[in-house]
Amino acid sequence: MAQTKTESEIKPDSAAEAKPAARRRITKRKAVEEHARSYFDAFARRDLDAMVEHWRDDAVIDLVPIGVLRGMAEYRGFFKQLFAAFPGLEVTVARVIAGERQAAVEWRMSGEFTGSEFQGIEPTGKHVELRALDLLEIEDGQIVSNTAYYDGMSFARQVGMMPSLDSGAERAVKGAFNAVTKLRKAVADRTGS
Repeated sequence: MAQTKTESEIKPDSAAEAKPAARRRITKRKAVEEHARSYFDAFARRDLDAMVEHWRDDAVIDLVPIGVLRGMAEYRGFFKQLFAAFPGLEVTVARVIAGERQAAVEWRMSGEFTGSEFQGIEPTGKHVELRALDLLEIEDGQIVSNTAYYDGMSFARQVGMMPSLDSGAERAVKGAFNAVTKLRKAVADRTGS
């Protein structure tokens, strides 16, 4: 009489095979997290050379409120300008969540805008505090892309380029903007454009 095998008898190593795969995924996530943390450590030290070492030469950096930087020359230029504009810039990482190829890094920066011009804005001496989230893609131990999100309007308000939230000046700017918008609509309606 033939004896039938149960499913557990047929695949006794399937759980054992899954464990190395799970360990590889954990190891990859850990490596991605360590690379992201190492990059932000260099950022916090304002060590531009160490920052660049974390990137692939043809990387793309999308700074959502500003625009896209392509390659290390543009990247270097942006951060050189940032560090010159905010000489005492402090960067702290709140948390890192890593996958096998990506890392999400929530971080904060603070500093005084007392150095040189930044993005065409003359230094105002104002204190700036921003929260940001970077989504890094990492391949073969190098960052290949980053999409960085932060509140550009908050930055503009803090440096004094835009009026403070809920201030009389802000209400006046909104009122003027809305008046111009209504005037444009009335002209378009009248001319049929």
